[in-house]
Amino acid sequence: MRKILVVGAGQSGLQLALGLQQHGYEVTLMSNRTADEIRSGRVMSTQCMFHTALQHERDLQLNFWESQAPKIEGLGVSVAGPESQRVVDWVGKLDGHAQSVDQRVKMAGWMETFAQRGGQLVIHGAAVSDLDYFSRTYDLVLVSAGKGELVSMFERDASRSPYAEPQRALAVAYVHGLGPRPEHPEFDAVRCNLVPGVGELFIMPTYTLSGRADILFWEGVPGGPLDVFQGVKDPSEHLALTLELMERFTPWEYARATRVELTDAGGTLAGRYAPTVRNPIGRLPGGGSVLGVADVVVANDPITGQGSNSASKCAAAYLDAILEHGEKPFDEDWMRSAFDRYWATAQHVTKWTNAMLAPPPEHVLNLIGAAGQLQPVADRFANGFNDPADFENFFFEPDKANAYLASVSG
Repeated sequence: MRKILVVGAGQSGLQLALGLQQHGYEVTLMSNRTADEIRSGRVMSTQCMFHTALQHERDLQLNFWESQAPKIEGLGVSVAGPESQRVVDWVGKLDGHAQSVDQRVKMAGWMETFAQRGGQLVIHGAAVSDLDYFSRTYDLVLVSAGKGELVSMFERDASRSPYAEPQRALAVAYVHGLGPRPEHPEFDAVRCNLVPGVGELFIMPTYTLSGRADILFWEGVPGGPLDVFQGVKDPSEHLALTLELMERFTPWEYARATRVELTDAGGTLAGRYAPTVRNPIGRLPGGGSVLGVADVVVANDPITGQGSNSASKCAAAYLDAILEHGEKPFDEDWMRSAFDRYWATAQHVTKWTNAMLAPPPEHVLNLIGAAGQLQPVADRFANGFNDPADFENFFFEPDKANAYLASVSG
């Protein structure tokens, strides 16, 4: 029986560990926190998973919360004008519903499931020196812990990483009491509110420790009026700032948020990081090699909501690569090929996300505007969040965008 060590208990690490476990591998999972510590801690993300990523969970029968989490049937875009009025407003319908489950709920639940199924769970913050030892006792070591010392083993790939600095300041609040969007009270949608030159406000329904909730998520251009959350420790102050900025820049969203309250004391998060692609192979001092997973090797800004989706797709790609490899050694050639298999989809996410961080060119503004008049354009844009590869066909190049709009408008 092949022995595999997974370091890091996030979306990708746990999904991969549970998948390998189901196929008879002897899996050890290392986490720096217990399930109870995760459940009672601070929110970790703003996850919204679209159909393909959700299907990877269903395939492994890990969709434990599907009946409880809100079914997200649409994705809408609003653009603010200079007087904080809406100059664009539309919603596209998703072909398959999306869902969001608070990672505190999911990761704690999955970790307990892994242990209940006989997996070896080690609660320990791993250092490079630990991996040096473990690489000699396991057939394969996978690193899915996206922060801290371990990430430094994976060199930045400058050719795939155009930004050296964070492009957004991030601020998240999980709330109860948000009213429905009056334009579509009969179904849930992720709402993307673009404030040109200032940043973005994303609102998404979620399932958290206390049931149905909504996530209010500001992405602010560094140094701009939204970049005010650094150093704010008090959750109630964080929420007050969030609402104050909503009233100022997106009053149509503030109108349904006047009675919100935080889901819990751990329901806020703030930070920033530079979007980075790294070399997937980490080399240890003792000569061993480890394979980086998900945002260890491809960390995109959350502006396109792809983090947990990419993590799920990475886990699925690596699981297939491991299963197909049989008893052959997991050498560096195999590690590179496993990453290339993931990069085939991840490259589209990275290209699209980096494009969305820059001021939009005229043809993209035309696309977003046209979606308000042409429902097929709105629907296609919305479904691109599930399959970002489709943006290659109509989004990046003016000629393709113009040809597509001409074909739709007749």
